[in-house]
Amino acid sequence: MSLLKVEGLSKSFASGGMWSGVRRITHAVNNVSFELAKGETLAIVGESGSGKSTTARLVMRLIEADQGRISLLGEDVSGLKGKALRKKRRHMQMVFQDPFASLNPRMKIVDSVGEGLRVHAPELNGSQRRQKVTDILAQCGMDESVLERYPHQFSGGQRQRIGIARALAVSPELLVLDEPVSALDVSVQAQILNLLGELQKEHQLAYLFISHDLSVVRHVADRVAVMFAGFIVEQGTVEDVYAHPRHPYTRELLAARPVEHPSQRHAEGEEIVRSDEGVAESGCAFRLRCPFAQADCAGFDARLSDGEHKVACLHPL
Repeated sequence: MSLLKVEGLSKSFASGGMWSGVRRITHAVNNVSFELAKGETLAIVGESGSGKSTTARLVMRLIEADQGRISLLGEDVSGLKGKALRKKRRHMQMVFQDPFASLNPRMKIVDSVGEGLRVHAPELNGSQRRQKVTDILAQCGMDESVLERYPHQFSGGQRQRIGIARALAVSPELLVLDEPVSALDVSVQAQILNLLGELQKEHQLAYLFISHDLSVVRHVADRVAVMFAGFIVEQGTVEDVYAHPRHPYTRELLAARPVEHPSQRHAEGEEIVRSDEGVAESGCAFRLRCPFAQADCAGFDARLSDGEHKVACLHPL
């Protein structure tokens, strides 16, 4: 049984209309489906605006989906509200991109990290809760001296450690990590990624890892889902997708990442030409930018193929 199962998730946002009279609908997430097993890391990658962070917030039920189903530990949580949803959130927690914005600046660290325990472990008294907070902070590389301090007294890396500790305090099975290291210096990124790896092994955590950094994803993920314009266009193991990208957009992403030598690029120096024509509103969303597009791409429903290495393309590479 999958720990997390997402089926047909979609979300649109409306903008404009107040003064211009023109109402624009943006399809942020389109029919997204994936599964995540216990102890596994699934990375969702794509350019800005691809829908990866919106997908993370939909999974966490921070925003409501227009349609689709989210199952956690075999139970449909798509329609849960109030106390029932809060109870289920013990099993899934989120770590945000900006650790400072995610911490209440007026709360001491002992209270911020212990806040979830007040809700999900009310049987603990004050001293027991404090000890639990101390223990989880220690696992995240922070000692007891931080308990009475405030978020502004820490560096970005330290604040992210505190954010991870707060998420782990209620003993979840799933962490949704939304660009957890993109706001940090490179050296600090490595420390946080190593910490996440250690915690995953120790607690058998599953990670839904949102990132635009393909080098980071290759280091941390077991499987990867590539998003473009709200669609998952390719999904498979990290080894398969990186070594044999089948969708032209995936190939474009991999060609754009920094490498030590040009020989490391795909197709031995072949470059994919990128246009500014944008996103197609029907058929394959990538076809206006795709150098391999053909007439039948205009009628494609963007459905992923079957198998372990899935691709949403009529003419895969």
